[in-house]
Amino acid sequence: MRIVDLDERGWLVRPDGRPVPAARLGEYFAEHLVPPEGATDIVVYVHGWQTSAEAAQSAVRRLMGLVDGRIGACPQAYPRGFTPWPVLVRWPSRSLPSLGGYRRIRERAHAMSREGFAGRVLGSLLGYLDARRGDPASRVLRTRGGQYLHLVGHSFGCRFLCEAVLWAAGGPPTLGWSMPGPVGRPFTVDSMLLLQMAAPRDAFATAFGALGTAPLHGPVVATYSHHDRATGFWHVRAEHRAGVGYAGIGTAPAPVSSIRMRACDDPYPAGELDHRFVSVDASEVFTRGRGPAGAHSDHLRPETAHLLLSLAAGAR
Repeated sequence: MRIVDLDERGWLVRPDGRPVPAARLGEYFAEHLVPPEGATDIVVYVHGWQTSAEAAQSAVRRLMGLVDGRIGACPQAYPRGFTPWPVLVRWPSRSLPSLGGYRRIRERAHAMSREGFAGRVLGSLLGYLDARRGDPASRVLRTRGGQYLHLVGHSFGCRFLCEAVLWAAGGPPTLGWSMPGPVGRPFTVDSMLLLQMAAPRDAFATAFGALGTAPLHGPVVATYSHHDRATGFWHVRAEHRAGVGYAGIGTAPAPVSSIRMRACDDPYPAGELDHRFVSVDASEVFTRGRGPAGAHSDHLRPETAHLLLSLAAGAR
């Protein structure tokens, strides 16, 4: 696992807290983000609200453990030789578990992306990874070592990923290639999985509308659960409308495929995931959780690993 830390401005910092100079972003990535020999897929994970540095690392390890468990239980159902290399993006997300705390982190996430540098830094990260891919003529953009690139976000972390993709879509110097794809831009990402996203249901038609034509090779998949109080109860009180993580994707710049989260022994038909936007009802799976957030953080389940692996298979 590699770790990328952002400060409250959204800027990249070293492990000791010192900011990385803007002129050295690419050099820093090149020094610290080299996929190990044998890695087949890069998984960039951005955590959400109320997550400490240690809890963020634990979440990634748990997700990768669930992935290993699924492959061990049913290897024939998933990509052959799937060996992921996780890149964890951490940011200051702690607050009081209250409406005021939720609003505080919501505003911080917004400021880090729109007024700060999170979009630029993460967009540069994606651009760096993209620049190391293989031949774009293959229509599957992998790194020179052959890795596919997947994005996974939770809660407010989903906002950062959406901002990063939009920043990367802006062109040089972020992107490493200029060959156009079918929508007039190079693809950069093979799948994007947004777990219990903390954003209004219409965010994909408003703030993130450009994702409809952004450089994505695969779908934008967002889960939701009616047991998620953070994006239901708290989100309604903070933003006067339910969030994606509670009610799913609403309006979007392309048709939305609405499906249910499948059990681990129930394969996803290719047609279910082969859409620009996919809204996944996980209300029967993401059910556990006490306190004000409800099941907001019940996203680390075998069914989630099943969905991630199914997206990885669809990218091949």
